[in-house]
Order: sequence, then structure tokens, then C-alpha cells
Amino acid sequence: MSNVGKNIRKLRTVKKLSQAAFAELFGLARPSVGAYEEGRSEPKMETLIQIAQHFGLSVDLLLTKELTVNELYNFDLYKQKNAEPASAPQAEADRQQHLTPYVPAARILEYIVQHHDTTFIDALTTLTFPHSLGPATRAFEVSGADMQPTLRHQDVVLCCHVDKASPRLHMGRLYAFVTQSRLLVRRLSEQQTGGLLKLRADNPDYPVQDLLLTDALEIWEVHGSFSTHLRAPALLEERVTQLERQLEAVLARLG
Repeated sequence: MSNVGKNIRKLRTVKKLSQAAFAELFGLARPSVGAYEEGRSEPKMETLIQIAQHFGLSVDLLLTKELTVNELYNFDLYKQKNAEPASAPQAEADRQQHLTPYVPAARILEYIVQHHDTTFIDALTTLTFPHSLGPATRAFEVSGADMQPTLRHQDVVLCCHVDKASPRLHMGRLYAFVTQSRLLVRRLSEQQTGGLLKLRADNPDYPVQDLLLTDALEIWEVHGSFSTHLRAPALLEERVTQLERQLEAVLARLG
């Protein structure tokens, strides 16, 4: 389970916000805030991004680390002391290097139409991920069940740009193809002459799809994913864990 509920409670404490005031900040219902804090539900990705940006935190920190009240107070002091860096141009360059434009599922069609417009891209919400992929990155929200169990509905994939003019594609790797009608996240199964790609979904209920390279507006290679879904251990993992425990019990008896 993520730590977002505990962190929301502590953020409210530090900022002296009631649940109602916190909910109003992010367009939420007050009971939703209570449900987050009690671990009965978790915020949607858009809400997580808004909370993280409002309080100057990264999404991964908000989810993965249980922050203490002292840490949040100290973090505020740190931001105040560093509000005016010595070298503004360099600080801005460093900041830009780590920002990834985020495209939620609800804005995919809008992105398809305006993907070439730098003004539109600059206006997108940005996420900060720990990576060294360079500035040409995108984060897309996945929609549907076609890539389960690898990716689930509303997971976010972190992608690096592939040059469409001379694409270097690798069999078995995961790619996000921006087409005229949709975002297609698939694994490359085969690349035929004439630029025909055979794309496979990880969910066996979905058929292999054909895509011509010329029909792809953009190609992005998936390098990682972010999820708020809690996955139960696979049956094989449970079996391995059970065998390990049995072996430990046998060794303890022999000892």
C-alpha cells in the first residue's frame, strides 16, 4: 500500500488545513479526503499530480515515502532558503532536464491533433521521474485492459522518443505508437519489409495488430511504468515463498 493517505494527513497538519479546505483546494469531496487518509481509496493520477505540484513534492515521494511532520516543515524551510538560486539560467536548465510532459487518457485525442505544437506541449502537466533518458520524454496514461498483466488501466508509462525517420526498433520491447485515432501501447512482435509492424498485446484475449510505420505520427519506447494499483503476488511467487518457508523449517529441525 502507498503512503499517500498518511502523507495527505501530515500535509494538512503542517499547512493547518481541514479536510474540507484540502478538498476545496483540489476540487474533491470532503469524504474523499477522509477515505484517502484512512486507506480506503487512493487519489486518481491527476489528483496526485495536483497535490504534489501544489506542495512542491514529487509524485514518487508522495507515494513511496512516509514523510514525517518534521520533514515537511524542514522541506518548507529548504524551499524558502533556495527560492533565489545563484544561477537562475542554470537552475532552469537543470529543472527542464528532468521534466516529462504528461498526457492523461482524457487528452489523448487533443494530443494527437496538437502533438507537433510546442506551445501545447509546454502547457501540459509535467512529471518528474528519476531517469537519464534525456529531455525527449513523454508520460502517457494507459487506458484499457489490453496490456494486462504488464500494465493496468490508468497506469502511466514513461517513454523515450524514437526517431520516426530512421527508427531503431527491437523485437519484444514495448512501444507507444501515436496514430491518427488513438494511442497504441504494444509489444513489437515482428518487423516486416515495407515498414509493416506486427504488434502484440500482453493480454492473450487481444489479437496481433498490423501497423504501417507511415501511419504512426510518433513512436515512443516504453522504459518504465508507474501504477497506483496494488498487485497481489502471483501464484508462482506464493508457491516459491511457501517452499522457502518449508526449507527453513527443515533446516531448523536439522540444526
